[in-house]
Amino acid sequence: MLKPLNKWIRRAVLLPLTALTLGMAVNAQAQTVTIGVQSMFAPWKDAIARQAFEKATGWDIKWRNFDSGGDVMLAMASGDVQIGVAGSSPIAAALSRGVDAQLFWILDNIADAEALVVRNGSGIVAPQDLAGKTLAVPFVSTTHFHALFALEQFGLTGKVKVINLQPSDIPAAWERGDIDAAFIWDPALGRLKQSGHVLLTSGQLTHWGKATFDGLVVDKKFAAENGPGMQAFTQVLQDSTASYVNAPKTWTADSPQVINVARQSGAKPEEVPQVLALYRFPLASEQAGTAWLGGGAAKALGATADFLKAQKKIPALLPDYSVAINPAFVQNIK
Repeated sequence: MLKPLNKWIRRAVLLPLTALTLGMAVNAQAQTVTIGVQSMFAPWKDAIARQAFEKATGWDIKWRNFDSGGDVMLAMASGDVQIGVAGSSPIAAALSRGVDAQLFWILDNIADAEALVVRNGSGIVAPQDLAGKTLAVPFVSTTHFHALFALEQFGLTGKVKVINLQPSDIPAAWERGDIDAAFIWDPALGRLKQSGHVLLTSGQLTHWGKATFDGLVVDKKFAAENGPGMQAFTQVLQDSTASYVNAPKTWTADSPQVINVARQSGAKPEEVPQVLALYRFPLASEQAGTAWLGGGAAKALGATADFLKAQKKIPALLPDYSVAINPAFVQNIK
């Protein structure tokens, strides 16, 4: 009788311990993390659709959609978002206002993926023809920054009515005839091109010394407290980006990757490959170098902030924007 009794005692003791251990593991994996995303096309949208980030990190991720990077940075400032996508202009503006965030991944070099489109029949054939016209941009976005820069270069500052519209609202305003032009990205950009033509691209303005990019930023405290999770998250970014960069021709309208990106971005699969080709997607080894997180990104943010301050869009500048760059995760990519 002693052996069965001992067996029962061991089971009685071990079962609660096992349950406790499993419960602790589940709780450890159930950390809720809110990530702000936008409608822009990018390879990582395929990884989002496949829940690759959840599998790698163990996080319970809440993917929250925003119309612009400015909105993402406001949500991060309030503590509602831990990680988010934003362009270099809203990142520079938020950092200048004291948001304690770090840039840890360059999502893309925008290049020709953002453009100033004008309505066919509007009489606008050159930048100078924008005088007296209405131009829509999402304020505190990369296109807002480039629009102001372009107007300055062509002597049009104060001569064009620049209005604040979110990307999702711009196509309707365009159809109503409320605006003559817009500086925007896809999928809204593609809709406007159907009855308009490109006047300038961000790629052209980059050659004039004002580069823009989209990046992933993280709350500084969250990054410090969740190093392993952040490293796993960055590895998924690397893997998903590499799958496109190393074989872009395999990303066709009927491929599962493109279908996933289209669903995540609210677009048609046939629209995705040609838009992806407009961007440049740096991999971790390039990002760790001087062109990006090793120095170039901080310089770009500083130059953007300088311009925004001159335009009275931000009150002050940081002494050094490199304090908001965290290259550690790309440096540790396998």
